Amino acid sequence: MRYLEIRRHTDNDGDTLTADGIMTAEAVGRTGLHPPYAVFASTGAARANQTVEILRHAAGQDDEPVLALPALRSSVEDRWKAASKAAGRGADLEAIREVDPDLVDSETRLLGQALGQVLDALPEEGRALVVGHSPTNEAAVLGLTGRLVAPLDTGDGVLITQTRDGFEVGRLD
Repeated sequence: MRYLEIRRHTDNDGDTLTADGIMTAEAVGRTGLHPPYAVFASTGAARANQTVEILRHAAGQDDEPVLALPALRSSVEDRWKAASKAAGRGADLEAIREVDPDLVDSETRLLGQALGQVLDALPEEGRALVVGHSPTNEAAVLGLTGRLVAPLDTGDGVLITQTRDGFEVGRLD
């Protein structure tokens, strides 16, 4: 088995975590982690990097590098923002798909492939912690596993477990 913990970055102002965002990440680090991790990764955005660095420290793995994986960050973020806004606050991927089906279909495929590369790089029983954004985290999960997950709030996460029979997907506490 292999494990992917995917979390949304915490509260931010622009591309920097707010004081509340830092406190939320620290709280997740105290209660919501399952170390050790073979891989720490983020999309490369400063807010995602800050979140994963706080979580890495909380896991006691400061010596592990944080990989910046731009393939996990959409190149059409403005289009995602417009489609999400049109779908309504807190909309899931299906609602966003009604607004822009080509966006959701193409990005789900691309982001799922990128997430699959992280999974493929893990050793047997290995675990990765990936910090990204919403709704692109949800799109990556759908693209990799074929499962739709509810929208992630800041700091929330999903656990993907790859088994011999496929994938199990559940929310992280």
